Formats: sequence, C-alpha cells, structure tokens
Amino acid sequence: MPQSPDLNLENPLAAQPLVFDRSDWGRIRLSGADRVRFLHNQTTQNIEQISAGQGGYSVFVTSTGRTIDLATVYADPDSLLVVVSPGMGQKIYDWMDRYIFFSDKVTLTDESDQTFLFTVLGNSADAALQPLGASELIDKALFSHQTLPFAGEPITVAVGSDLGLAGYTLWGPKAQADAVWQAILSAGAIAGSPHQWEKLRIQQGRPAPGHELTDDDNPLEAGLWNSISFEKGCYIGQETIARLNTYQGVKKRLWGIKLSALVEVGATISAEGAKIGRLTSVIEADNRILGLAYLRTKAGGAGLSVKVEPAAGEAESEAVVGEALALPFIRHEYYAATNKNS
Repeated sequence: MPQSPDLNLENPLAAQPLVFDRSDWGRIRLSGADRVRFLHNQTTQNIEQISAGQGGYSVFVTSTGRTIDLATVYADPDSLLVVVSPGMGQKIYDWMDRYIFFSDKVTLTDESDQTFLFTVLGNSADAALQPLGASELIDKALFSHQTLPFAGEPITVAVGSDLGLAGYTLWGPKAQADAVWQAILSAGAIAGSPHQWEKLRIQQGRPAPGHELTDDDNPLEAGLWNSISFEKGCYIGQETIARLNTYQGVKKRLWGIKLSALVEVGATISAEGAKIGRLTSVIEADNRILGLAYLRTKAGGAGLSVKVEPAAGEAESEAVVGEALALPFIRHEYYAATNKNS
C-alpha cells in the first residue's frame, strides 16, 4: 500500500486525497416511532428539524451542561444513526438507554462491530464517489446522504468529513469494507494514519472527549455553538446552557495555540504574568507545534501572546511561548459581532 504523505497544515487539502478508517468510532442506531422526539430531548440540536437524508452535529451533555461527546446525527426514513467518538460508543449507548421509559417507542442498536466507517477528504475527494455510484452527492449540502447498492449490499455515503474539511463519510456492512476501501484507493486516494487524523483534528479545532470535552467544560466554551439550538424546548442540560448564553457567562473559550516547543497536555498557560488557561491537546506537525487550549474569555483570543509555565526546575528563559489562533471548527457566536476572529 502507498505510504501516506505528510500533511500541509497551511493547506491540508492540497495533498492527494486521503482515506481514513474510522471504524473505531461508535455507531448507534435509533428506531421506533419516538426516536426523533427522544434524541431531540437528549441532545443540544433541534433533531425535529432534520429530515430524512439530512443530518447535523449535536452534543450530549450532563444535567449541569457539561460535555460528554460531540455526535453526528444522520436521519433516515425509519431511523437515526448517531456517530460518536472513539471509545464513547458504550457510554453513549448506556446514557441513552437509562432515559428510555417503558412507554417510549425507541430501540437502540449498537452497530459499531457490524459496520465499517470510512472518511475520504481532499481536493479530489469527489473522484472517490465515481466507483461507488454516489456522484449525485457532489455539491450537495453538508450531512446530505444516500444509501445505494455496492457489490450487492447497501452502503451509505454522506457529505462531510467530521473535521470541517471537504470530504465524504461512508458506512455499511463490515463484509463490504474491503471492497469499498479498495474502490476508494483505486480512485486515487491514499490511506491516512491515526496520527494524521489527529493532526487534522487539532489543526481544525475539533474538540475530543478526554481533551476538550470533559466534566469541566460546556459546549459553549468548546466552541460548539453551531451544534446547539437555542429555540428548541427542554433537553438535558438546557437550563444551564441557556443561562450561560443569556447572561454571557462563558468564562473560557477554546482556541488553537501555536507553540515554540513541544510541551505536555495539561500545562498551565499564562499571559502578562497571570494564569489564563490550560493546554488540552498538542501535536508536532510540519515543523511546528500546534495545540488546543482553553483560555479565559477576558484574557483575549486570536493573536494573544501566551507563555506555557516551565516545569519545576526549568529555567525561566526556557519557557515555551505561543500565540492563540482562530481555527475553522471552533465557533464563538456570542462574540461574532465584536470579534472578527471568533
């Protein structure tokens, strides 16, 4: 198999299209007459406004508005497919299952072990649709998807990469995985690695469980405003999130950080001698160090010069410096009118 090219973080789509095996991501299907109402009441997005063939991002949060996971929801005529982060499938399944009451007409099915999930992205990702017979999806809206036959079995192709980059995501029976994978490679794509996916995740600013999505964070702080409906009715955590929005209570915000040297996740970030945040993710890519960090709202945002506190015994002159960056996946809508970098 051809070796994966390194990614250009200034323009990641300039390289040859990459295909990633994301089958370690969780896939939970909801069926039954109450499926839409149920998921609508469980997550932050207005699920009731998503028609068959469409989809959207939605966040699972606790009763106090803390983040659990960012999910992608795809609506089919008779079901909803919820795609969740690696390692989160069982947790999200159990979370939803505990809220299904006897009278609810909802059935959960964990399809993670029975299906594959691939994502292809790049300037020429459209070419991958040709051998799959999904060319009708070219130029369609994000999350648009269709199910079609491939080698005698149905597979589904959706617009979007879950990274905010142009691309497509595909899933279907595990028995079809090899044939679909080879079809994508034959269209000119090259297999991408988990390390490359992590590069793109951090470069784009997509938050991940255990890093930016924890019991200490809420979805507004994580920059997931586009995954939240402020018009829908009550859902788990709704009161807290609505109050944060109404009273401008977002105390910290997620930003990209360009660093002068590699440091450990969890490092304290300061500006003008005051502690203002913490580093949540970091990676070395294309001769530069890029990370994600929560910074105090009052401290500023894109363009802010910061310093990472040196480790015990390290000389002050060796402190790592950095600059806050606005990243494509992160949205801070409340500040959009006053901060052009938000």
